Amino acid sequence: MSALRFSGPVLPDGEAREVYVVDGRITYERPAGAESAGEGWIVPGLVDAHNHLGLEDGGAVDDAEIERTAIADRDNGVLLTRDCGSPADTRWVQDREDLPRLIRCGRHVARTKRYLRNYAHEVEPDGLVDVVAEQAVAGDGWVKLVGDWISRDDGDLAPSFPADAVAAAIGVAHAEGAKVTAHCFGADSLSPLLDAGIDCIEHGTGLTTAHLEQMVAGGVALVPTVLQTSKFPEFVSAARDKFPAYSATMEALHATRREVLMNAYDAGVQMYVGSDGGGSSRHGVLHEEILAMAAMGLPNAYVLGAASWRGRAWLGWNPGLDEGDPADFVVYPRNPVDDLSVLAEPSRVVLRGKVVA
Repeated sequence: MSALRFSGPVLPDGEAREVYVVDGRITYERPAGAESAGEGWIVPGLVDAHNHLGLEDGGAVDDAEIERTAIADRDNGVLLTRDCGSPADTRWVQDREDLPRLIRCGRHVARTKRYLRNYAHEVEPDGLVDVVAEQAVAGDGWVKLVGDWISRDDGDLAPSFPADAVAAAIGVAHAEGAKVTAHCFGADSLSPLLDAGIDCIEHGTGLTTAHLEQMVAGGVALVPTVLQTSKFPEFVSAARDKFPAYSATMEALHATRREVLMNAYDAGVQMYVGSDGGGSSRHGVLHEEILAMAAMGLPNAYVLGAASWRGRAWLGWNPGLDEGDPADFVVYPRNPVDDLSVLAEPSRVVLRGKVVA
């Protein structure tokens, strides 16, 4: 394989360097015959920490659609994806050198008839531990719970499972060596999950000051998915006539979501970036989620780090581009810390040492 040369400031420190790629790895020792392949601001590959590869509104999609959406994400600079639940078998993606690196959660685990149809393993509390144990083995070190959803009996948002079932399920996942994350819109589901030692919260619009303090103390991460939570008014409109209490709850959560996000930042909660791609959300738009988080008030450098070097470190990958690291990076024509909009126009996308876009 011929050597490639890239030049420009390398984030996060911004030092101007000559970066070489040999046999899929980074080196700073100039090899003979290196071919110039790109110049610009060099950023460690982006991370979509909440993605649903293989999922659309009706459930699982076929392999051709999985490939199409994975390429859309890749061409947007996403080179590492944490899948947060999918009914499709996406293991084959991990064998494709041209598709993003994939960390799978297996399938969502939800309460019976308390989630979107054809998405999840649906189970009652007495079966939760067994299903979570299965998913802990089936995934790549993560399990996804649906922490809350609308209860048609109550007519409002409500926790999916009782606290004792949640605690037992998280315990068995940890015993199997897996981490646990959970979809949570409201406040009531959060304390049992945090008390049980959950590792991550998705959305988190109901987080209180006490919850945030508990997250910081326990090192619990948050993936806020602000593009997804911006859809709450749509949920309110669709449910207002039949479920007025639920509509009022979601309306209140939407009204305070910016405050919750900034409180989490001020408290020091570890936050990462997720597009929620799949279902009703699009793939290939992580830059839009990054821009939306910054528009809520988070500093550009913080959000970019959450979507790149800090996100990679959190998921066990190289945070920077040191000697010998995997050559997964994106080149941009301008400094993205100064102008996040440039994330929509990568000059080069390099995955496993090859220019793929």
